[in-house]
Amino acid sequence: LIYSKNEKEHEEHLKAILGLLKEEKLYTKFSKCKFWIPKVQFLGHVIDSRGIHVDPAKIESIKDWASPKTPTEIRQFLGLAGYYRRFIERFLRIAKSMTKLTQKAIKFDWGEKEENAF
Repeated sequence: LIYSKNEKEHEEHLKAILGLLKEEKLYTKFSKCKFWIPKVQFLGHVIDSRGIHVDPAKIESIKDWASPKTPTEIRQFLGLAGYYRRFIERFLRIAKSMTKLTQKAIKFDWGEKEENAF
């Protein structure tokens, strides 16, 4: 995946990468390559000329997630949500009350505070 701000820069980046691949005797299958793509979905993100965004399908799956009933379910949810923490303002602060419930010494008591954070 090679990102460039404009076509001229992209051409320079492609030449540099292809040159490095050739030096290391690594090859690409041309039929599997795509060039000058304006929008790409990659690892749960959408990358376009405006920047990197969360894939809308991932946002929906987080919104539709059922409230956790066990510490394991909290860990699963926080794992997915944590992957996108750079897009969630004050993520650690929001997740703090839920994270506490994943500790073995803490009794699992899902309350209003946790539901609001969720």
